[in-house]
Amino acid sequence: MPNQEISNVAGDEEATSLFEELGIIEALTRAVKDVGYETPTPIQKRTIPMLLAGRDVIGQAPTGTGKTAAFALPILQQLTLNNNGTQALVLTPTRELAIQVAEAFHSYSKYLGRVKVLPIYGGQPIQKQLERLRVGVQVVVGTPGRVMDHLRRGTLDLSGLKMIVLDEADEMLRMGFIEDVEWILSQSPSQLQTALFSATIPVEIRRVADRYLDKPVMVESEHKSITVPTIYQRYLQVTEAQKLDALGQLLETVSLPGVATLVFVRTKLRAAEVAERLEARGYAAEAMQGDMSQAQRESVIRRLRSGQLELVVATDVAARGLDVERIGLVVNYDIPNDLESYVHRVGRTGRAGRSGSAVLFVAPREVRQLRALEQYTGQRIERMLPPSQADIAARRIELFKEQILRVVEQEKLDLYLTVVQELAEESGHDLVEIAAAAARLARGDKPLIATKESEPVVEAPPEEGMVRLFMDVGRKNGLRPNDIVGAIANEAGIPGRAIGAIDIYDHYAFVEIPSEYKDQVLQAMQRTRIRNQRANLRVAPGRNDEDAMEQMEQPAARGKRPATRNMTPTRGRPPRDTSRR
Repeated sequence: MPNQEISNVAGDEEATSLFEELGIIEALTRAVKDVGYETPTPIQKRTIPMLLAGRDVIGQAPTGTGKTAAFALPILQQLTLNNNGTQALVLTPTRELAIQVAEAFHSYSKYLGRVKVLPIYGGQPIQKQLERLRVGVQVVVGTPGRVMDHLRRGTLDLSGLKMIVLDEADEMLRMGFIEDVEWILSQSPSQLQTALFSATIPVEIRRVADRYLDKPVMVESEHKSITVPTIYQRYLQVTEAQKLDALGQLLETVSLPGVATLVFVRTKLRAAEVAERLEARGYAAEAMQGDMSQAQRESVIRRLRSGQLELVVATDVAARGLDVERIGLVVNYDIPNDLESYVHRVGRTGRAGRSGSAVLFVAPREVRQLRALEQYTGQRIERMLPPSQADIAARRIELFKEQILRVVEQEKLDLYLTVVQELAEESGHDLVEIAAAAARLARGDKPLIATKESEPVVEAPPEEGMVRLFMDVGRKNGLRPNDIVGAIANEAGIPGRAIGAIDIYDHYAFVEIPSEYKDQVLQAMQRTRIRNQRANLRVAPGRNDEDAMEQMEQPAARGKRPATRNMTPTRGRPPRDTSRR
């Protein structure tokens, strides 16, 4: 399909603010709002009408701009639901993105009826994929290598394909997949709608577009690097189940007395749920969401400013225009759907030149969005370790001391001094013992020592299909992520890009690999040295296996907290040690 003329619809002139106005049907708009999109992002505004009109599209947009919904919604709207043949194919550079995109299709289609979506990628047993393809799937999301494998086997039939999407085309180019992509395009029907999304449009990508897209419309989502210099930004890697406990620990150790916290979630139902659970834990919390009347909204803001509220759980729309100087901490309980929302969220703190703090909860599969946020804001978002029981206890004691000293300095205590002196004389107890008893009474049922409910949040378990391995080499030995990848790839003969998350501590390290390579790697690495140290690679125990974990920490000094770990590398990219950035 020769490329004729590229139209450009970039710009901010569009005033569309609802998905319905873009032509999206009600069954899809309901699901999109459940996910947390209250209004379309710029790339969605510009792309969706073009794809619904049947046009080929080149979308220049980085991760974090909402581009998945920009192509997934038109695909879903145009599916023939009673046809089980493959009608849409999405090519992605990595297995993580394939899984993420497939999950988005499932989320968006929940009110549409049964839509069959299948992610296919290497590192996953091919037999399961063969069984699903044999039954029939309407949308296939896959990496180029595995898609080629199925096409050559004859197990993936593209004869009924209506649309193909190349997602993150520049990444596929960088990873050496562009020839595979072109081969797949050459095996597809000639009458086909094609969409290409890429953060950059290098010459090689332009050549693919010229050859395979027909008169494409060029849509751009231009972003300027926006900095938030007065805001200390950090992230905590947690699973969904750990978020509420993690929030409680942050409020105990990060939030300051007399300073409010703003917690951001994606949906209004989520806001109500989180606020209710915080109230049950004794916090003065309230939800703020877009359906509130102006009077209700003003009431929440008034109580927040006066100190009657310490916590507000809000959606992005509800927090627009919220300007309260008391907000010292912003917690992104759910990662935002787009980059602009993150800047607006963290901008709620650090007002009027004051310093502020922002913490982002990141699930294992959201690391890519995290890196996109760093690039967009022009600032590193530091990884933080979850607070330990000792951290929580120390913070409680510090605040309790401050509370007692304020009373000493600000209150009239003559009567109480008389009572304490009489009690000491009558009982024979030391004044210090009596003061301790009074402090215990004042503290009531709020313990100074962290209870089991306040145990620190641990990092997420390995992703499905992956196994975590442990080794006796760490940062003190000079270990870097590249050392681990190189040793395993060279000794065990597995692709470096298949190696997953890497966490390096002072005296040991963890690495994740696809489960199918476990025996191969363990056998190959039996006598391998890394940084002149025997690695002793073995399967890591479960996080609740306390005895095994304690044993594994030898010869590390038990009781010491590990050093700040490296970022989790994105599969398919060379791992980087962010501590040097």
